Amino acid sequence: MNKILSLAALTAVGSLTGAYAAGKSKPNVIFILMDDAGYGDFGCYGQKKTETPNIDKLSENGIRFTNMYCSCPLSSPSRCGLLTGIHSGHAQIRANDEMTWRGDVWNHEAMLKDSTLEGQAPMLKGTPTLGSVLKKAGYKTAMVGKWGVGSPTSESTPNKMGFDKYYGCICQRQAHNYYPPFLWNNDKREYLDNKLVCPGTRLDEGADPYDINSYAKYTGNIYSPDKMYEHVIGFVNDNKDKPFFLMWTTPLPHSPMQAPQKWVDYYVKKFGDEKPIKGTGYYPSRYPRATYAAMISYFDEQVGGLVAELKRLGIYDNTMIIFTSDNGPANNSCSSTTWFDSAQPFRCGKGWGKASLREGGIRMPFIVTYGKKIKPGVSDHMGYFPDVMPTLCELTGAECPKTDGKSFLPTLFNKKQPEHEYLYWEYPGSKGWIAVREGKWKGLLRRVRENNNKFELFDLEADPRETTNLADKYPEIVERMWQRVAASHEPNSNPLFNMEIPAH
Repeated sequence: MNKILSLAALTAVGSLTGAYAAGKSKPNVIFILMDDAGYGDFGCYGQKKTETPNIDKLSENGIRFTNMYCSCPLSSPSRCGLLTGIHSGHAQIRANDEMTWRGDVWNHEAMLKDSTLEGQAPMLKGTPTLGSVLKKAGYKTAMVGKWGVGSPTSESTPNKMGFDKYYGCICQRQAHNYYPPFLWNNDKREYLDNKLVCPGTRLDEGADPYDINSYAKYTGNIYSPDKMYEHVIGFVNDNKDKPFFLMWTTPLPHSPMQAPQKWVDYYVKKFGDEKPIKGTGYYPSRYPRATYAAMISYFDEQVGGLVAELKRLGIYDNTMIIFTSDNGPANNSCSSTTWFDSAQPFRCGKGWGKASLREGGIRMPFIVTYGKKIKPGVSDHMGYFPDVMPTLCELTGAECPKTDGKSFLPTLFNKKQPEHEYLYWEYPGSKGWIAVREGKWKGLLRRVRENNNKFELFDLEADPRETTNLADKYPEIVERMWQRVAASHEPNSNPLFNMEIPAH
């Protein structure tokens, strides 16, 4: 730990990024962020049921990280940490805040009529983001997909936070329907040929839940990920002759279970018949397992299409692609993730995946490709989303704002890598969580909002599923974990985000 870059390594990396900083051959960067996809949802990470040949090909041609984490186990705060490079002990956004004081924000009919009900708690005006930092460095910037860190009327919209182009759903609640009545095209709504069917709408009275025709009303004319993909390909084509930064933040495979029929049929044939779900809070589904797999394979097909387009345009070799997910697999009324073992080799299910600081909630698939410029392989380098900002700044020659991250560019080019002394997370939801990762050790403090002060301690090398608490055996390590908390936690003015740290 605490390794320092040697002079030779600094020279090697410096010469590499220096050329980019001089504007001779700046690399394009595409950051692909899935939503609620688990560490084990992909073939290259051990999945046996769902097929992901194109994502697996990224792994084969690039570096597959086994020790990378998101910044928080829930959508909005995870995206905040990614965009800003700030960990959740310092971050502006540390949980989902739907700002319910505005009115009936969960009413989709009301949101359709009134855009001021859309969106989540915003970042502060002028906050440096990946978009604004790379734009300042001469990049054409875009985000296509889900935003989730601001509302349309706030100063925290994609266009105001450094993205020249935006297309998708600014409000993450709007992403709870893959056939929405509108998407945002920059700062204006683009209305789609879809009739609003509010999430939570049940099957018609008397409908047979085993009859596929009973579910017809949940499918519209325009599948939103199709539109998003069109804008991804369009942006790449429009900017093929200049350096660009694209964040593709797909809502897939977040609930509800909605996917193109050809892929659902493929997995029904593969998996066989299954029990329908009622889909409380989302939509019912005749084939929830087949549909979850279909959503992932559909997106995998799009990833393959993007790579093929980059090659057709002759810019693949000068494009870094980073692939990951925002947090671990969900466990809700639509979820089949325990059947898929979506966080394997870590545990998933209630309390172990999304919205928890267990490994299944924060350990992410993370793949980096860069044409033939990096040697393919597997890396156990320990890092997390706050590292993306300094990494891309070092790659592109952009001026890096203050972050909690460390560039992992040396790892990509097989140079000496400065390591984190420790990683830190806090999450005020689900009764409050704190986690510290230091080498093989992980400290976990649960029920913080209930004033619990009993740290659990796990040896992740020997016990990746976090089954054996070693806190009593290693009190000196637990004490060091408390010191990490004291050094990392800052109060937050939002009562939904702030946690009082218990005395110990």
